[in-house]
Amino acid sequence: QVQLVESGGGLVQTGGSLRLSCAASGIFFSIAAMAWYRQAPGKRRELVAVITSGGSTNYADSVKGRFTISRDNAKRTVYLQMNSLKPEDTAVYYCNAGVERIVYWGQGTQVTVSS
Repeated sequence: QVQLVESGGGLVQTGGSLRLSCAASGIFFSIAAMAWYRQAPGKRRELVAVITSGGSTNYADSVKGRFTISRDNAKRTVYLQMNSLKPEDTAVYYCNAGVERIVYWGQGTQVTVSS
C-alpha cells in the first residue's frame, strides 16, 4: 500500500520559515519523481517544486529563491524548506510522487502565513 504522509505545516508570520516533510512508503522511492503542490481556497492546485530521481529541481516562479526542495533516499523522505513566507503562500500543501507512470498523492498539510 502506497502512503505519502506530510508533516510540518502550521501557522507562521510573514517572513518566517517552515520545513515540510513527506515520508513515502510502498513505492520505489529512489526512482520516483517527487513534487510539492499547493491549493489555496477557491484556486486550482498548482505545482510548487519538483525533484527528479537524479536530483534535478524545478520551481514555480512565485517561490524561486525562497523555497528549496530536497530528498533523502535513505529516509524515503522529500522536504520543502520554505523561507521568507508571504500571506499568498497560505494553502494546503500536497506531496506528490510519480513512479512508473503512476501518480500518488498525500493527504495534505495546511500552511497559514499571517500578515
